[in-house]
Amino acid sequence: MNFRWFLMMLVCVGFLLAVPRVEAEATATHALQGDAAYRLPPAKLKVAIELNGKRTAIEFLYTGWTIVQLVLLLRLGAAAWMRRVAVGFSQNRWVQGFAFYFLFLAITSLLSLPLEIYGHHVSLVYGQSVQQWGSWFADKGKSFLLAYLIGGLLVMLLFFCIRRSAQRWWFWFWIPTMAAVVFGVFVSPILIDPIFNKFEPLQASNPALVARLEQVVARGGIVIPPERMFLMRASEKVTGLNAYVTGIGASKRVVVWDTSIAKATPDEISYIFGHEMGHYVLNHIYKGIAAAAVGLLVMFFVGYHCVQWLIARYGARGGVDGQGDWAAFVVVMLVFSVLSFLGEPVGNAVSRMQEHEADVYGQEAIHGIVVDPQAVAQRSFQVLGEESLVDPTPHPLVEFWTFSHPPIAERARFAAAYDPWALGNKPKYFGR
Repeated sequence: MNFRWFLMMLVCVGFLLAVPRVEAEATATHALQGDAAYRLPPAKLKVAIELNGKRTAIEFLYTGWTIVQLVLLLRLGAAAWMRRVAVGFSQNRWVQGFAFYFLFLAITSLLSLPLEIYGHHVSLVYGQSVQQWGSWFADKGKSFLLAYLIGGLLVMLLFFCIRRSAQRWWFWFWIPTMAAVVFGVFVSPILIDPIFNKFEPLQASNPALVARLEQVVARGGIVIPPERMFLMRASEKVTGLNAYVTGIGASKRVVVWDTSIAKATPDEISYIFGHEMGHYVLNHIYKGIAAAAVGLLVMFFVGYHCVQWLIARYGARGGVDGQGDWAAFVVVMLVFSVLSFLGEPVGNAVSRMQEHEADVYGQEAIHGIVVDPQAVAQRSFQVLGEESLVDPTPHPLVEFWTFSHPPIAERARFAAAYDPWALGNKPKYFGR
């Protein structure tokens, strides 16, 4: 399969972005001496640039290596071998499907493990993680089991659709896939997230903070009851700060990391919460699901035609007899992996837009509650950036391709300048 130039480009990009950028360091140091809204001391700045270079290299190399693995599984006949093992194991299609997927998942997980181990090592060395290796491997084991159970069902569903509609399976598979996405968003906060982290009602450990946050809720004129506010014991694994909104319907909730409570002031937490409340009020989860539905439909349609072309041209070489062959799953994953990588900038652009909207909402939500919402919001980004060692001047390509949030320096600059009240303008979301 002629993916050589694409793969070489992908790997080269990863290595190029891993090289410490002297010019970026010089620019950031210069900004430190000026009036930058987000700045790092020189020593921490140097470490942040090194860390983000390594993170970027790992991310691009992981994507490239994932695609290379799939190509190798086909070119070396491993996909056909897995099919033969699965078919020889049982005559039952369910047993065959889960046997094939177990072999596929086990092989690809083992091939990816060294790069994942290195990634966790980097997080430990740079103080971004405190999770011990035993706990880390336990989480990997849990992830493997979940991926096997959920992924195995989707594999069976995929081949059911292929057998029933050889030319329209991409559409029929899209429908239950989206149903699974919606169901996953609903059950994840209740069933999946607690497998990996500890949660407790925020009211139980921080009643004063809940009372403060209820002021922000009242400012927004909505209802987020205390029982939908949760504390996550993130400090057992990481050192960074975060908060997020998750779930839909009865599972919808706002989660604040305990590291945020430990390292940020009540005013800063109020802004962070206001940002998350913005996601809640602006229905970003529902909009995200809708965007995912459109994106997946396009990807499945294009992917179907790519799979047909690849099997017709290269299937015999890789031992793939047709799209109904278990080995064709590797072709499907190869195509979807490439399309996902190419479509990543689109999804991240939508995410950055939503994050900016939440930034605006959060700053308007704390207006009248904190003395200086501009300074509070700016300090929040400063604390977030310092704790996570965020590079003030990320590479433009990295920002375009991989950033789900606007660059933190850009967010801090906006926060420091956003004051429609002082100019007599109308706030965007609160209308007064």
